[in-house]
Amino acid sequence: MSGGKQALTNGLSYADAGVDISAGNALVQAIKPLAKSTRRKGADAALGGFGGLFDLKACGFRDPVLVAANDGVGTKLRLAIDAGIHRGVGIDLVAMSVNDLVVQGAEPLFFLDYYATGKLDVAAARDVIAGIAEGCRQAGCALIGGETAEMPGMYHGGDYDLAGFAVGAVERKKILPRKDVKPGDVILGLASSGPHSNGYSLIRKVVEVSGLPLSAPAPFHLSKSLSEALLVPTRIYVKSILKALKKGHAIKALAHITGGGFTENIPRVLPKGMVAEIDLSHHKLPPAFQWLRQQGGVSESEMLRTFNCGIGMVVVVSAKDAKATMATLKRGGEKVSVLGKVATRKGREPQVRYLGQLD
Repeated sequence: MSGGKQALTNGLSYADAGVDISAGNALVQAIKPLAKSTRRKGADAALGGFGGLFDLKACGFRDPVLVAANDGVGTKLRLAIDAGIHRGVGIDLVAMSVNDLVVQGAEPLFFLDYYATGKLDVAAARDVIAGIAEGCRQAGCALIGGETAEMPGMYHGGDYDLAGFAVGAVERKKILPRKDVKPGDVILGLASSGPHSNGYSLIRKVVEVSGLPLSAPAPFHLSKSLSEALLVPTRIYVKSILKALKKGHAIKALAHITGGGFTENIPRVLPKGMVAEIDLSHHKLPPAFQWLRQQGGVSESEMLRTFNCGIGMVVVVSAKDAKATMATLKRGGEKVSVLGKVATRKGREPQVRYLGQLD
């Protein structure tokens, strides 16, 4: 051809463009047993079709409302990729969505994932999806499908991104939050496993300022490396909360403490005329958060609106039901503390009123 590039002797293939179809097929075969392990009523968790099926009638709902949520893992992925520790972020992916479902009283039913990468590493991808399957088992939902996209030019090398999609159902009369939240109601806190999946851009900046390599022993957890300590998966509260919800009508509202901390998330479940009065003096900041605060010189207000500060879920109950609800949640494996109470809002004050200071 004159005036242009010389024609190739052999035609181009998808592999020449950086996409390995064989690797994708190998991944599908590797993860089929993982999906099968999440089987539950309503889903056989089989992969390979064009869509995932779920039989809602098989779950026994009478007047169900579907609840859907989606989320990612954020820049925690950067730590996971740099450290070569991938399984935990799969659990994180499920947790961020199913914890959002249960705060509305919904039982998670099924989950789908989206995995996008520049160059598909079958072993790393399988680790991620093994984590997703583990998260689904912890939440009692089925992994019924997903999508893997190899996109050279969009992501650098083996870098990857994740998105997750969860669907649950709740009986219409049991949707949370309830409308009877009132002054005097008690606010309980369920302990987190760590920062969960929020604030990691700030965490990575603090690590950079500290000068510590990810392989160094964590100053706040000497039996783990810094990367291992910071990559502890998000706690999934679904089974313990569903058990408490089935015990009766004590729980009035739930708030998943994600990005925005107490400051942004608790108001989402309060009536406009109410305020959450949180007594910080009753809450001891866990060691990981103490280190982040001290090493980064992070202010108290910034801590409270960026991190969960050791509390991953907030539960609102009437004062008369507080003790019994705490006992039920503790039997479900949760560490429970009293954070404060609901009070009347004064004028246009913020809907979270802090008393005392973080320890």
